Amino acid sequence: MPKSKTVFICQSCGSASPKWMGKCPDCNQWDTFSEEIQHKNPIPGTVRNFSKTQSASFSASSSVPVPIDAVEADEDERTECGIREFDRVLGGGLVAGSLVLIGGDPGIGKSTLMLQALFRLADRGHTVLYVSGEESVRQLRLRSRRLGTLSPRLLVVSEIEMESVMQMIAQTRPDVAVVDSIQTMFNSDLSSAPGSVTQVRESAMRLMIMAKKSGIPIFIVGHVTKEGAIAGPRLLEHMVDTVLYFEGDRSHVFRILRAVKNRFGSTNEIGVFEMKEKGLEEVPNPSTVFLSERPANAPGSVVTASMEGSRPILIEIQALASSSNLGTPRRTILGLDPNRVALLLAVMEKKLGMHLMGHDIFMNVAGGVKVHEPAVDMGIVAAVASSFLDRPVPEGHIVMGEVGLTGEVRAISHVENRVGETQKMGFRKCIIPKSNLKRMKDIKGIELAGVRSVVQAIETLF
Repeated sequence: MPKSKTVFICQSCGSASPKWMGKCPDCNQWDTFSEEIQHKNPIPGTVRNFSKTQSASFSASSSVPVPIDAVEADEDERTECGIREFDRVLGGGLVAGSLVLIGGDPGIGKSTLMLQALFRLADRGHTVLYVSGEESVRQLRLRSRRLGTLSPRLLVVSEIEMESVMQMIAQTRPDVAVVDSIQTMFNSDLSSAPGSVTQVRESAMRLMIMAKKSGIPIFIVGHVTKEGAIAGPRLLEHMVDTVLYFEGDRSHVFRILRAVKNRFGSTNEIGVFEMKEKGLEEVPNPSTVFLSERPANAPGSVVTASMEGSRPILIEIQALASSSNLGTPRRTILGLDPNRVALLLAVMEKKLGMHLMGHDIFMNVAGGVKVHEPAVDMGIVAAVASSFLDRPVPEGHIVMGEVGLTGEVRAISHVENRVGETQKMGFRKCIIPKSNLKRMKDIKGIELAGVRSVVQAIETLF
């Protein structure tokens, strides 16, 4: 009989302790320890806490080290899902044997995206398997009919027992599999309830071993906690090959798929989707969508260019500066880094002489986009100055550049791509850093103005 012992596991970070504690010493969370029975051998083929006598049998495995240059690998071993925005975030498609984790708020569209991606794969002749632990097969049929994703090659099953799930994957041998969600999976070897740290960790480990041995790409869907992290231990993000976050607000129609970790591609790419009645629809030109409702000649509204991977996106930054009677004025920032905005407001007070300490500052990025790039600093400064002076930025103008603590405007990367996107959208004048202007070629159809400081930029705009 396999030996087991009772341990206490922190449900927040996965820390183990031989006795119960009120506060976790690792994550400092209160009342998160729960009693669990830890088996010596939770996964067939693996041994934990093995002794010296067990190490010999453990090391005698079938795996043999080989020279890395002798490994045969095809550069084009990627399977395209058929959704271009999704394939871009994945790095060009699915890699055989990869384990992809998709996280997001409840109701954001994770399951919808998975059904649509599997339908596209099934439509191309691939056999795909969708394992749902939250919905019945009849519910999946109703939702799939509403989304228009019915296909004889799309196999669905409602199951939470991990042993049964592993047997299904081994028997059906699908080209792609999806487990929705990892928090509902249950291992009978463990006594803890589904969704606990131990259950999530062991389920992910089983799926990882299956993906690596069989070469089947597997998607696992994970819920996100109130703090914005994927529910379960942080180990879950280290085990998988790719971590994708579905961002957006349910009150907005736009969703952004962002890669946080990707062993087979860039982590700077994003995919933009629009939620409609029949599911998610990809947005090929996000700049047009984000600027479609921009008001004309409105103080506090400025357009700037942000790079998301290799794609330039034009976004609208809105600012509202209103006088405050409070001793400490309010600073409400949405979609931008609050610390970065506070830094730029201090530069404006010092270098531009604007008394912003007596004003409440509200800032927002239209469309629910989150931007953390220093190249949008000039857009933030111009938006706040426009609202403070109650003067709109001239029509057809766009600003970009990084601002330093001494008020200088520093060079930014990929300025040619940003200006090219600006020209396509019909803007007439682009204000960029002076150092970037010296290295740029002349671009027809748009006027380029170089600035060295925020004082010169504000004088040029107003």
